[in-house]
Amino acid sequence: MSVVDVVAWDSNPNLKLTPHFFLSQHRKKTATACAFAKQGRGLIKVNGQPIENIEPECLRLKAFEPVLILGQDKFANLDIRIRVKGGGMTAQIYAIRSAIAKSIVAYYAKYVDESSKNELRATLLAYDRNLLVADPRRREPKKYGGRGARARFQKSYR
Repeated sequence: MSVVDVVAWDSNPNLKLTPHFFLSQHRKKTATACAFAKQGRGLIKVNGQPIENIEPECLRLKAFEPVLILGQDKFANLDIRIRVKGGGMTAQIYAIRSAIAKSIVAYYAKYVDESSKNELRATLLAYDRNLLVADPRRREPKKYGGRGARARFQKSYR
């Protein structure tokens, strides 16, 4: 931006600064979670619903893990919207938790400072490496001669 652009920006009251935002994505098996983090009031929504309504209830705590580890104060001025699709229920929950963790680390790296980002990253990695690093395991395809990837049909010799 040149000086002229800045003056024009300041003189026009209709132009507003856009809030800081960051987009991150995480996969677990075939489930994909895309997190959109921006300045806000501390809301976390998954597919338009609050994170407190995630089903199944027994895995809800898994999705809360990044918030519980880092503390609610780190999320106080941050809104996170997550879209998740594909995979099963468990894979979606794991993709959600990783997307939340990656988005807050990336947001702090881009808009806050490097030292706090390193502190968040170290805390998350000490708890569970899979919060920030993707799990490369995938389903192995079925082959002929058996009912699965490795299992073979039984032979009978008469």
